[in-house]
Amino acid sequence: MKNIAVLLSGSGVFDGSEIHESVLTLLALSKAGASYQCFAPNVDQLHVVNHLTGEVQENESRNVLVESARIARGEVQDMSKMDINTFDALIVPGGFGAAKNLCNFAINGKDCNIQPSVEAFIREFAIANKPVGMMCIAPVMMPIIYGKSALGTIGNDIDTAMAFNEMGGHHQEATVDQIVVDQTNKVVTTPAYMLATSIAEANSGIEKLVKQILLMV
Repeated sequence: MKNIAVLLSGSGVFDGSEIHESVLTLLALSKAGASYQCFAPNVDQLHVVNHLTGEVQENESRNVLVESARIARGEVQDMSKMDINTFDALIVPGGFGAAKNLCNFAINGKDCNIQPSVEAFIREFAIANKPVGMMCIAPVMMPIIYGKSALGTIGNDIDTAMAFNEMGGHHQEATVDQIVVDQTNKVVTTPAYMLATSIAEANSGIEKLVKQILLMV
């Protein structure tokens, strides 16, 4: 049975993992007969957002690992416990948490850095030449990990695509139901909620991404 690591960044589109994207990923993996383990960094979120009002809660703090456990029904592990030899691939759902907690793209744009423990975690899969799937905003981390050969998509947002290219990657425009496959680095990307206007639209690309990742294992 293929065993896939899923990297979460909290719980909630505005300050953590996009919940629909995360659950659809786990559903697609389960339906395909693959096993999975969720992971998250044991760090504080950049900030906490009230998802009803969209306002930042100035005096509240939350832990990314603890919040990710909400999506994983408690079955989430600290990234430091991952043994690369037991996993065949990695998938990273989007949500602003990917751009705020996994890296600081939301703050620094093209001059962003990946959180050190997160970068080390993703690099293990890159070094082992194992497939990696990234969706929504998460692909902005690709140029840092894979360098100038990185080919990926975040959809068609001009500013984000420009930043991706300025970071050294090659952005390819895609629609919500498409995937972009970087055969050289074994990375698959899809826009998901960068473009999706419904959960069904988001699922159209996510299912294809999961299927392609499993084929590449």
